[in-house]
Amino acid sequence: MKTLIKLFLLAAAVPLAACSSLGGGDYGISDYALVRVHRVNVGDGGMSVVPPRLYNRHRRILFEDVRDVEDWTLNGPILDGMSFISGMKSGRYLIRQRRSADQQVPKFRSDMTPPEIEAMLESLYRVKGGAVDFRTLSLQPRPFLGANGFQLDYEHLDTDELWRRGRAVGAVIDGKLYLILLDAARSHYYNAMLPDFEAIVASAQRHA
Repeated sequence: MKTLIKLFLLAAAVPLAACSSLGGGDYGISDYALVRVHRVNVGDGGMSVVPPRLYNRHRRILFEDVRDVEDWTLNGPILDGMSFISGMKSGRYLIRQRRSADQQVPKFRSDMTPPEIEAMLESLYRVKGGAVDFRTLSLQPRPFLGANGFQLDYEHLDTDELWRRGRAVGAVIDGKLYLILLDAARSHYYNAMLPDFEAIVASAQRHA
């Protein structure tokens, strides 16, 4: 789960941009669009947020993406990213992956507990992001979108030898996963991005 980003362009330079992008995968061509300072729908429109400043939204062309997942970045995918999961249904995956792959990121299930969601995100970073070390710093209850949600704090070391730190705030509501995730270089960028992340989380609204 970086913007859901750290994403990209880079598919060639860095495997899955160190997994900063949850919606990335192995296919497609990257492109960006400007996100302005107003309420905007994310993912498939099941959630909206208000960014405190201009952001870059990552989008893919030529190949269909995971509709429930959207990624943003401020300073570039290697340095920081935010990901949004806008109501993913049970049985869906955070990323597209080949069925023939030896290692698979687990699918989301509506009965998942916060520790199981944490394990799913760790698997994402290790299997698709190339994390060689992943450490859970804390996992605690936190209200989100008017529901009993959770906050996960973690850090990981990727194959590019850069430590990154992340925070995910989410909840399972009516059997669907809603989540906002910040992932950024541990030195400077994570702390610099955290106020924006918290403002975006506070602004989040769920849509039927």
